[in-house]
Amino acid sequence: MDANDLLTDAFGRLPDLVAGAIEGLSPEQLRQAPAAGANPVGWLVWHLTRIQDHQVSDVMGEEQLWAGGDWAGRFGLAADPDDTGYAHSPEQVARVRPEDGRVLLDYHRAVVDRTLAYLRGLRPADLDRVVDENWDPPITLGVRLVSTLDDDLQHVGQAAYVRGLIQRG
Repeated sequence: MDANDLLTDAFGRLPDLVAGAIEGLSPEQLRQAPAAGANPVGWLVWHLTRIQDHQVSDVMGEEQLWAGGDWAGRFGLAADPDDTGYAHSPEQVARVRPEDGRVLLDYHRAVVDRTLAYLRGLRPADLDRVVDENWDPPITLGVRLVSTLDDDLQHVGQAAYVRGLIQRG
């Protein structure tokens, strides 16, 4: 298995993990924080999807799906391409209001499908391309993709945990 196949397989697993974290939750449960200052399931899934959309669009040199589509309105937000949820205050977290679980799944699926199409077009040598020189050492495409995947996996695990707290609450 080459690196592209490995990345494609790993990113391709995310939609099932996301679905497992949100399916069957009401809009209120998607917005329910397990404790003051903690992030709800809906925000966690929105955030992990925003991070992937932001990072992959950047390395592709294309507009984010968030900025060019009707997704933002379905979350009660503006289509600000810089708003990924990073460093959100509790007030900002509370403003992320997905209309339902379907919008989370649909936005996530659109982002993952775009990511997978991009990955399928890469050659192994492409992963060595420097995409960010603001670090020492500079960040390559392979490193950026792995860090994006790592972030997504951590957040989907958090969403699944919060779901369990809500269902047992």
